Amino acid sequence: MSEPAPTLEDFSAARRRLGDRVLETPVWHWSGREIRAATAPGTEVHLKLELFQRAGTFKPRGALMNMLALDPDALAAGVTAVSAGNHALAVGYAASVLGTSAKVVMFEGADPARVRGCRDYGAEVVLASDVHAAFDEVRRIERDEGRTFVHPFEGRNTVLGTGTLGLELSRQVAGLEAVVVAIGGGGLCAGVATTVKLALPECRVYGVEPEGADTMHRSFASGKPEAIERVDTIADSLAAPHAAPYTFSLCRRYVDELVKVSDPMMIDALRLLFRDAKLAVEPAGAAAVAALVGPLRERLAGRRVGIVVCGTNIDPARYAGYLSGSGPSDS
Repeated sequence: MSEPAPTLEDFSAARRRLGDRVLETPVWHWSGREIRAATAPGTEVHLKLELFQRAGTFKPRGALMNMLALDPDALAAGVTAVSAGNHALAVGYAASVLGTSAKVVMFEGADPARVRGCRDYGAEVVLASDVHAAFDEVRRIERDEGRTFVHPFEGRNTVLGTGTLGLELSRQVAGLEAVVVAIGGGGLCAGVATTVKLALPECRVYGVEPEGADTMHRSFASGKPEAIERVDTIADSLAAPHAAPYTFSLCRRYVDELVKVSDPMMIDALRLLFRDAKLAVEPAGAAAVAALVGPLRERLAGRRVGIVVCGTNIDPARYAGYLSGSGPSDS
């Protein structure tokens, strides 16, 4: 790891710097009939409701920390990003509150609600045919327009931002014994795992990946950041094609265990959150719940558990399809 791991004071300073540009999202004790039936006896579930964050996900925490680190000239020149949607939304939001411009590259199949959201924040959206074309285009924008590239999940500033979520959670739930958090590229999990372990060393941290995007599993197995040839999951927010050195190193140090969940498991969890908690989330936002009631059910029996509900940006028609039974859990 080329940069030092952050300390609790570093995360506290980051939270002060973010100020009211991000919300301290609430925690809710989920004790409905269905979640009690779906979890092992005695499990106490606390949802960290990051779906209520600015731009609908945790992403503004990292985007803002990266952009706040720019010098005035670089910030004035604007920023660029490549994303399936949530990071692009966050960069658009961050640019709007910091008084600069954003030009983001998204994929032609990106969720329409996310594309509209980016434009609503004033970002210019460029659509690319595939991931390779998207990265080629963002590099061209960086080179030709002098914009700064804001990475979606790698680097110390990203981790300082995402770690503020874990800092809040560790203070909001007394006696927290386990935290479950989704993994895409690893930026969220690295920040949350680091802060939780520094604040609560005995608390277990579990990372959750989709079966079709298991880069962190492969990286843990080999001991170095790995890539996958093909991403195959409905949770496009977790569809990172590779792990990266800094966030991988922190996940390796502070995450106790990784588990995988299938697309049908995430859809079932999405429906459970809607029925029993009255929350509307995207598939990635349901990944930690899918692990809670699936592969981690017995290991979390009797524990006080924090679940990060990381996002809610999804097209209404697509969401309605998952709820109505046309999603993959019925195929």
